[in-house]
Amino acid sequence: LSFDEGDTLYILDMSNTDWWKAKCGNNTGLIPSNYVDQNTEAIDYPLHEASKRGNITFMRECISNNVSVNGLDKAGSTPLHWAAHGGHLDCIQLLLGSNCQVNVQNKLGDTPLHSAAWKNHAEAVKLLIQKGARVDIKNNEGRLPLELTKDPECAALIKQAVAPRNSYSNDYGDEEDSD
Repeated sequence: LSFDEGDTLYILDMSNTDWWKAKCGNNTGLIPSNYVDQNTEAIDYPLHEASKRGNITFMRECISNNVSVNGLDKAGSTPLHWAAHGGHLDCIQLLLGSNCQVNVQNKLGDTPLHSAAWKNHAEAVKLLIQKGARVDIKNNEGRLPLELTKDPECAALIKQAVAPRNSYSNDYGDEEDSD
């Protein structure tokens, strides 16, 4: 496998101690393991890093190279936690469209909705709720997403999701039978 300085390598198999199977762009091949050890900078959580920074191009590359959209970093957070924290709507949409789990709690008990609410990202809150984010999950401090936001729009969106979704009256069911 040939590559240039600055190219991103995805290590696929490290079972052979001398030669690792890697992917660069659309090419897959073997590279000397000692070369990679000495001359590269590892990114332990590439999809998380891209999500934090709103780097949609790198996120797409990671996903196309089978980096897990549900992987956990050291804090137990998923890429969706970080995209929500940053309010990166395009990143949130990409992750949700890639079958990521929307209600994962990190080590603090926060879900991506907690992160978006805490950072007052109303559009992110709206998108997460539309995609099934639960508003009733408490974090380790016993706090709901509603309790973390200071933004009136975020609060209204969360309160609306708490209200019964099918609250309509059945005109025919209110009357007693006259038999």
